[in-house]
Amino acid sequence: MCIEREEELQLTSDVLVIGGGPAAAWSAWSAAVHGAKVIIADKGFLGTSGAAAASGNGVMAPTPDNWEKAKWNRYHSTQTLGNIRWIERVIEKAWLSMPLVEEWGYNFPKENGESVRQSYYGPEYMRVLRKNLLKVGVQILDQSPALELLLAEDGSVAGARGVQRQHNRHYTIRAGAVVLANGGCAYLSKVLGCNTNTGDGLLMAVEAGGELSSMEASSHYAISTAFNATVTRGVPFGWASFTDEAGNDLGGYINGRRDPLFLPTALLKGPVYARLDLATDEVKAVIEKSHFIAYLPYKKANIDPYTERVPVTLLLEGTVRGTGGIRLVDETCATKVAGLYAAGDAASREFLAGLASGGGGPNAAWAISTGQWAGAGAAAFALSLGAHANERKAHPAGQAGLRSHSSSSEKFDSEAIVKGVQDEVFPLDKNFFRSEQGLLDSLSKLEKLWEQVQANPKQDTARDVEFSRRAASLTAVARWGYFSALHRKETRGGHIRTDYTETDPNQRYYQATGGLDRLWVRRDWITEAIATPPNSAPTATTKIPSGVAS
Repeated sequence: MCIEREEELQLTSDVLVIGGGPAAAWSAWSAAVHGAKVIIADKGFLGTSGAAAASGNGVMAPTPDNWEKAKWNRYHSTQTLGNIRWIERVIEKAWLSMPLVEEWGYNFPKENGESVRQSYYGPEYMRVLRKNLLKVGVQILDQSPALELLLAEDGSVAGARGVQRQHNRHYTIRAGAVVLANGGCAYLSKVLGCNTNTGDGLLMAVEAGGELSSMEASSHYAISTAFNATVTRGVPFGWASFTDEAGNDLGGYINGRRDPLFLPTALLKGPVYARLDLATDEVKAVIEKSHFIAYLPYKKANIDPYTERVPVTLLLEGTVRGTGGIRLVDETCATKVAGLYAAGDAASREFLAGLASGGGGPNAAWAISTGQWAGAGAAAFALSLGAHANERKAHPAGQAGLRSHSSSSEKFDSEAIVKGVQDEVFPLDKNFFRSEQGLLDSLSKLEKLWEQVQANPKQDTARDVEFSRRAASLTAVARWGYFSALHRKETRGGHIRTDYTETDPNQRYYQATGGLDRLWVRRDWITEAIATPPNSAPTATTKIPSGVAS
């Protein structure tokens, strides 16, 4: 059945939020309580789609007496690239926001009669957020992936277009402001909860004239059992011993702490097996209760992880637990494009994480705080336009994967494009351990894929439209990630260069990037002095151990 354009759904709002995870939910709520009419469009079902809904999550929301310690620990992890003011704001906002979740119906555990609000159970947390959105009048469009932004004649954002799968139709939403909160990019690696994270927002932002930043921090991998390679909750593996095929202990510790480069290095040499034999009875109880989603694969396979060896692997989480994303230009989470805001994993988390991962508690706090700042900023901008904002002339900004100027009737194969991208970004020796020649080789192949997605997309059904656009998004994000990695000639945080093995203290800048057919990078030098905590310790650096293949 062909998609019927004449049945297109037409809606208007003050603020349109694109996404369906915590950042999107907090954005929509914030915009609504600031007086805006809000629509939120989610690729899946808001409440069950996305990484947060898949399992339990910690939140960087310490009590005020622990703010100083949390702040400096976070800043230290950024290797001087973090912004101390942003870290303070995120910690404070997350702490102030968690009681709201309790008011809305979430039951936090109690200790000595006091609620403990440093973590949440994803499915229940998202159920509560959805219920609250409906209570404040937010209109939710489920199964409605947004595909492109609308731009007014002055270059400001005027809404977005997408498709509704269940109705097999297009939709257009006119809005005074838009918040992109539709996650990062995990390249369809099958990481639990991340297959909705395909970089759509990043492509939409750049097409509209926005910029990305810290895209070199886009190569985060996480450990998973190889026999059910989806769950990437790494906490239980803190009590694991690792062995090779023959059963030889692989060690992997430096000064009593696990070397973060140990597992990728070992996997390049051959199969690696893990056994949780270091777990005490008390730890086992915690694993099986608090980290049940990680324990479930063993239970379903009738495997005792404490006595039996299981093969492990690393799955690419890309920018979801990495850092790169849409560049923010001020404390309202505005982008370079007027009326366009970004929040959560769609936004660059460089202020909070540098080039390291903010995965877990920091990212959860980032979603809560940036969601609210972006929602409030978008509401203020939209309402400032007046009652006739949605009468502005507007045109769609999307190109690759949506439209073609080719005279050929041949349509590109979106599945083949996705496979081609994955062949370049999944291998550890290409993406985790990077080198100039390797990056150039991959970029050459990605450029050919980008040329292919300029051709005619298949558009017979809503799914065809979505998948063609998705192929373009994945290709675009991979190109930006590798192009940025090529130009950062050092090893820092999650960006590992085998030809530049040490952290260069002189490279204290954020790296902006963008462009579609022609990519570019720009160094945004950090002008603030390096923050110095009381009783300061030396700044951490990253260095590749000898013996790692280049």
